[in-house]
Amino acid sequence: MSNIKLNIPTLLTFSRILLIPFFIIITPQNPLLGIAIFLTASATDFFDGYLARKSGQITKFGIILDPIADKILVISALILLVDMVKIAAWIAIIIIAREFIVTGLRVVALSKNIVIPAETGGKLKTASQMTAIVLLLLPGGIGGFDFYDAGLVLIYIALVLAVVSGVKYTVFFWRQV
Repeated sequence: MSNIKLNIPTLLTFSRILLIPFFIIITPQNPLLGIAIFLTASATDFFDGYLARKSGQITKFGIILDPIADKILVISALILLVDMVKIAAWIAIIIIAREFIVTGLRVVALSKNIVIPAETGGKLKTASQMTAIVLLLLPGGIGGFDFYDAGLVLIYIALVLAVVSGVKYTVFFWRQV
């Protein structure tokens, strides 16, 4: 693992960060275009990690920057959903607090050459969170399936998973340090 190197995975991570202002500005007036931007940014998360692993271009910088980019995207979406009165502020606050705590623990651990790997609960939290964000931004529904109601259920699931996986990360951190 090397330090800072600009490679394709890192550029994809930077592109995710660059898409966030467009997502924030466009989504309230045009939710479908906002969703497209959000999904594009989310896709870079998959591809940067995949390419880094496949090409052996995993760097400490990438290990730190990737989750930060993810957190900025998710935090932006949660704040936007609160602003659009789609979710309660307390939901966003708990999820955002968890993101800061886990990211902080990872940075401290990495400074001690300890890598805290993503765990299943965190991955499930991310998947349910991302899906919830899209559903909460979609207008209406299909047949008897209401996108907003489904999004609310998923954001509550993401909330529970956020707390549980946050506790697991914290326990893992303290056992390693």
